[in-house]
Amino acid sequence: MTLHIGAKTDDIADVVLMPGDPYRAKWVAETFLTDARCINNVRGMLGFTGTWQGHRVTVQGSGMGMPSMSIYANELIRDFDVQTLIRIGSCGAMQNTIALRDIIIAMTATTYASPSSSIFRDLNFSPCADFSLLSAAAQAAASLQVGVHVGGIYSSDTFYDERPDLNEAMMRHGILGVEMEAAELYTLAARYGRRALAVMTVSDHLLTKEALPADQRERSFADMVHLALRAAFEG
Repeated sequence: MTLHIGAKTDDIADVVLMPGDPYRAKWVAETFLTDARCINNVRGMLGFTGTWQGHRVTVQGSGMGMPSMSIYANELIRDFDVQTLIRIGSCGAMQNTIALRDIIIAMTATTYASPSSSIFRDLNFSPCADFSLLSAAAQAAASLQVGVHVGGIYSSDTFYDERPDLNEAMMRHGILGVEMEAAELYTLAARYGRRALAVMTVSDHLLTKEALPADQRERSFADMVHLALRAAFEG
């Protein structure tokens, strides 16, 4: 039990999927896991543990933004000895070759600032995914009917961004999409020698201004969850 996770040590599996939205964690547990039970509800940040194809899995909400992700990832790693952490969430597309409902697998995560920035001072650390997870996810993507893109993403520390010049520079350099958590997750995994991956469904598009209605988002996220689960146990 920690300040933010009210679970017993053996309540948490070695593999944890981390959606930002706690209610998405509930949906994932009820939809994909067998015998899922709630193991955390501190501050409404729901967590569940069950099994998928015989493998024990925890789904724990991480909240919005890198500071919140840092809290939950730190506690999962340091207090519950979690070995594999996979972010599952939504993102905004930053390239015309990407469509709504496509999946982005983050090979690297660029960021302007994160909770770990002060550790590196003037060093530009490059957070990246675990290669075994990345490779397994890319291979599993061949079975999906949606577009899957592997490459760099941008983890923003602000939701209401007012830097169109920064977005344009990243688009020119091939950044696929923007979200708010992966860079800190990748940095913490590197620090503690754990495996991490971020798999996101495109819910909106920065160029076309398209966006999925709220009632369609969950139905579009099933492929992403399947991909994350296969990567966790095949990578």
